[in-house]
Amino acid sequence: MRIVFMGTPDFAVPSLRKLSEAGHDVVLVVTQPDRPAGRGRALRSPPVKDAATALGLPLEQHETVNTDEFVRRLQALSPDVIVVAAFGQILREDILECPALGAINVHASLLPRFRGVAPINWVIMTGEAETGVTTMFMAKRVDAGEIILTRKTPIADNETAGELYDRLAAMGADLLIETLELVDAGTAPRIAQDKGLVTYARKLRKSDGEVDWSGDAGRVYDRVRGTTPWPGAFTWYRGKVLRVLEAARGDDSGRRGEPGEILTLDVERGIEVAVGDGSVWLTRLRPSGKGAMDAASFVRGYRPKVGTRPFARSDDTSGGQ
Repeated sequence: MRIVFMGTPDFAVPSLRKLSEAGHDVVLVVTQPDRPAGRGRALRSPPVKDAATALGLPLEQHETVNTDEFVRRLQALSPDVIVVAAFGQILREDILECPALGAINVHASLLPRFRGVAPINWVIMTGEAETGVTTMFMAKRVDAGEIILTRKTPIADNETAGELYDRLAAMGADLLIETLELVDAGTAPRIAQDKGLVTYARKLRKSDGEVDWSGDAGRVYDRVRGTTPWPGAFTWYRGKVLRVLEAARGDDSGRRGEPGEILTLDVERGIEVAVGDGSVWLTRLRPSGKGAMDAASFVRGYRPKVGTRPFARSDDTSGGQ
């Protein structure tokens, strides 16, 4: 099949590689422009650009594809299908109508649940036990098109958003190949989404990583997992940002202290902190301006004390020192 592929981040790379391995004629890869990244703000190319270059595929980068000029470019290519995987731009209607067999999206949730740009994060942060990937025919409304195929997978209790991201990227690539076989044969299902089941996964903000100690133990633990690696879970230690890199479930049988209170210091398990209905253990941390360290190293260097509530903003002194 003649395919125009649109994608940008790491999530899209396995799908692009699978298309090439399966022998499809990828006539164009479209991705976003290079962006400043890192402390030095040097330009960094999108992962899809690097993958397309390595595969020897024709590549274009566009700040926006929603121009008459780009539509004419697509029409000249006469693609059978446009494949979209985490491209990062909403496509206007005449682009979706350009390919002969339709525009297909690979989405990292079980639609109609978790439409939007951050489904992998929110499915963990809201405590879901299961997720998956969906392929669909794209429609004018974002993530609202007819479903072709879905594939489910359980979420491991200790799985982070970053780990789930990698798994779903690989699953989505495999499901895409199955989907294209059905589309090519003219047997692809078209399953309307149940509007009553729609939920949304909005774009994450840095503030979404802040730990709310008043939440229940499961919710606090899921917040840490769901924001790893970005935006990263954090709290405040004596007025400075403290990154929570890893945590573990603690006691959830009943509340034993005030939210944010240090209950236990254990060189093996870490720092046990009271939450709304129990506790969580902080096991790996990164203080402001320092490198990552295990909880035992943090205890030795920063000397937190049992019975105190040091996890407070600089303008909140109610927690004590």
